[in-house]
Amino acid sequence: MIALRLVRLIETHSEELAEGLTQKILSSERTRDMRKVPANELHHRCHEIYRNLSDWLLQKTEHDIETVYKDLGARRASQGVSLPALTWALMLTKEHLWSFLEWEGVHGGPHNVFGELELLRLLDQFFDRALYHTTEGYEQAVAQKIA
Repeated sequence: MIALRLVRLIETHSEELAEGLTQKILSSERTRDMRKVPANELHHRCHEIYRNLSDWLLQKTEHDIETVYKDLGARRASQGVSLPALTWALMLTKEHLWSFLEWEGVHGGPHNVFGELELLRLLDQFFDRALYHTTEGYEQAVAQKIA
């Protein structure tokens, strides 16, 4: 069983996490193009991931991830965000979460290690799929624009 304590901790601090992530994205040179996205929209997307993390990890299917993140990729392409900036923003989303978990002390003792490993595996899987489908949606939008 995943470390539900940690997932709930993330969800409880979702607003704080979203605010910090939004600031990182807007201030990073690698995500300069993300400034083309309205700040409230960017914050909302950041908040949505963290606030609903248990749903994303435990209930959403590959198809759900594909649908949401292909749309996200297409939207960012239409907003003129470069693919490298978008990719880096997704990587920052994951990195920001790891930093939070380290700060909060992921290690809950030997009896929690398997749950924590399962959480880390599910997080990696989710972010890898989100990145793939975002890129796919982005490329499809660009190809349609050219055609």
